[in-house]
Amino acid sequence: MRKRQMMKKKQRTWKWIKKTMRKLIKKVMKEVVKKCLIAFLCLSPSISYLSVWLVLDLREMNNAGDRMIAALSLLRYQNVEEINLEFGQDIEDKHLMSLKCMPLQRAECINLNACQKVTDSGVEAVTVACPKLKSFSIYWNGRVTDLGVEYLVKNCNQIVSLNLSGCKNLTDQSLNLIANYYKGLKHLNLTRCVKLTDNGLTLILKSCESIEYLNLYADSSFTDKSYKEISHLTELKVLDLCGAQNLSDEGLLSIAKCKKLVSLNLTWCVHVTDVAVKAVAQNCLSLEFLSLFGITGVTDTSLETLSKFSSQNLTTLDVNGCINIKKRSKVELLQLFPKLACFKVHS
Repeated sequence: MRKRQMMKKKQRTWKWIKKTMRKLIKKVMKEVVKKCLIAFLCLSPSISYLSVWLVLDLREMNNAGDRMIAALSLLRYQNVEEINLEFGQDIEDKHLMSLKCMPLQRAECINLNACQKVTDSGVEAVTVACPKLKSFSIYWNGRVTDLGVEYLVKNCNQIVSLNLSGCKNLTDQSLNLIANYYKGLKHLNLTRCVKLTDNGLTLILKSCESIEYLNLYADSSFTDKSYKEISHLTELKVLDLCGAQNLSDEGLLSIAKCKKLVSLNLTWCVHVTDVAVKAVAQNCLSLEFLSLFGITGVTDTSLETLSKFSSQNLTTLDVNGCINIKKRSKVELLQLFPKLACFKVHS
C-alpha cells in the first residue's frame, strides 16, 4: 500500500516537472526567437523594405540631429520614405548637410517643423539628398528665405504638399517660384507669412488649380483682389481664412463657386454679411465644417439658409460671437442641424 502511494507521488512529481519544463522551454525559446529576429532585422539589408524602417520618427526628441545621422547610417534605413523631425531638439544645418552622403533616393516626406536653427543651407542639403520629395514642411522657421524655396524648386520637382507656415521672411518671390514649378500642388499652408501680398497669392491661385487644401490663417494683408481668384480652385476642399480682415462679400461670393468645399473657416472675417454666407450655403452642399465666429454681419437669415441646404452634412458649426444671431442652446441648434457634434471651434 505504502509502495503504491510512493509510486503515485513520484508520478505526480514527474508530471509536474515535465509540465514546468515545457512552460520554461516555451518561454525561453520565445525570447530567443525574439532576440534572433531583432538581430536579423538589424543586420540584414534585405529587410530594409519592412514598413517599420520606412519611417524615421524623431519628433520632440533631444539630440535629434545626431540621432538622425546615427539611424540613417544603418543599412535598415536605406529605403526610408519619411523623416519626421518636428520639434526635434538640436537640429542644425550641419546635420542636414550630412544627408548628402547618404542614399535617400526613396525619401518622399520630410518634416522640419519648428527646427528653428535650420537655414537656407540646410534646405539646400535636404533637397539635394532627397530629390524625390513630395511633401516638405518647415513650419515656424524665421531663418529660411526665398533662397531656400529656390533650392526646393530647383532640386525637388515632385512636391504636392508644402507647409511654409510661419516662415515670416518669405516674399512674393517664393510664391512666384511655387506657381511656376509646382502646378500640381494639392496642399499649401501659408499661415502667418506676413510679407506676402495679393500679387504673389494671385500667381499661385491662377497656376496651381489642383489645390485641395489652402491655409491662409492670419494673413491679414490679402484683399478681395486675390480672394476672388480662389474661385479657380475647383478641387478645393479645405479653406482657412481665419482673420481675413479684408475679405468682403465680393470675395466670398467668388469663393462660394468652390462647390467641393468641405471645411471653411471664416473666423473674424468681420466684413462678411448674410449675402455671401447664403451663397456659400446654397453652393457648397458638401460643407461639414463652418466657423463664423465673431462675425457681426451675419444674422438668423444665414442660419436658416444653412439649415435648408447643409443640415444633413454640417458636423461643426461655430456661431459664437455672432451677436446678431439669436442665441440658441445646443438642443435648439441640433433641431436645425441634427448631425452637429462640435459647437465651438474658437474660445
